[in-house]
Amino acid sequence: MMVPAAIELGIEIAVLGESQDSSARIAVTAIGDHRDPEVVLAFARDVDVITFDHEHVPQPVLRALVDAGVAVRPGPEALLHAQDKLVLRERLQQLGVPQPEWARVADADELAAFLERVGGRAVVKTPRGGYDGHGVRVVSSAREADDWLADGPLLAEELVAFRRELAQLVARRPSGDVAVWPLVETVQGGGVCREVFAPAPRATARTERVSREIAHSLAQALGVTGVLAVELFETADDRVLVNELAMRPHNSGHWTIDGAVTSQFEQHLRAVLDLPLGSTDAIAPWSAMVNVLGGPADGDLDRPMPLLMADQPAAKVHLYGKAPRPGRKIGHVTATGADLDEAVFQARAAAAFFA
Repeated sequence: MMVPAAIELGIEIAVLGESQDSSARIAVTAIGDHRDPEVVLAFARDVDVITFDHEHVPQPVLRALVDAGVAVRPGPEALLHAQDKLVLRERLQQLGVPQPEWARVADADELAAFLERVGGRAVVKTPRGGYDGHGVRVVSSAREADDWLADGPLLAEELVAFRRELAQLVARRPSGDVAVWPLVETVQGGGVCREVFAPAPRATARTERVSREIAHSLAQALGVTGVLAVELFETADDRVLVNELAMRPHNSGHWTIDGAVTSQFEQHLRAVLDLPLGSTDAIAPWSAMVNVLGGPADGDLDRPMPLLMADQPAAKVHLYGKAPRPGRKIGHVTATGADLDEAVFQARAAAAFFA
């Protein structure tokens, strides 16, 4: 999704793909393992700036790039906060940013003590590698995490009584300029984002202000370059707490392709190249984004398209070039308009054609 924005801006883009059939195959210019320093360094010789579409590039690879004089954006120091949840929690605590009560637990006794402190139930997370619900577990007994504790310390968090989940998207360029999109509501199911509503319905002026301030301050304090998604809890007592960070274009910002003056993908390119940032204004009162999960059982994504286009001509479909698989995000649909309910109906109806 960054490729069309690069073409429009006249930016030559190179892509290191993991395989010939990766979802970015239309733009792949090299094939290799992003965990191999030699592979990544060889790829970097032909580009001016390196950036990422996920946070899983190992720190030694990032450091090797920096040591070789490559512009890495976001840099390893910033990206570490999106790679390691314990590092993130410690930094948020230092900065005084509101977050759930948490603890680093190294054994069952420490987890038992934390459970007692937070009322008997907690969320346990592996510090690294979790994605779309993986590496996250709700426990009510310390023994329920024994298998994970065998691999090292875990992050334990209070089970937050939240009203809903929000996300605040922000972009920052190396010179320090920051641009913030409207606050959005995200709807989760099974640990996976299913829908996004922009702007967040019924958000108070205070919630919008606090969310903007949190995202802006984190982008500056962490030295972020590019897009940063701050995932938030809106609690039952009207607090806003930081859940997690994503230091890249994020699912909560896919609506910006069709619903904002500047998409998160164009903005990310502008930011990592230290170009002036674009307007983040919405182009319609409401946008609704619905993820396409799994896909048709027969794997045929072409078959539904003519019927979908005829039935929902206002919906915008984005498929990712991924093979259908239960629970997998293979695309999304966005609808915009003056009425949120109508936009949600259109996006859901269009996405349903891929069921």
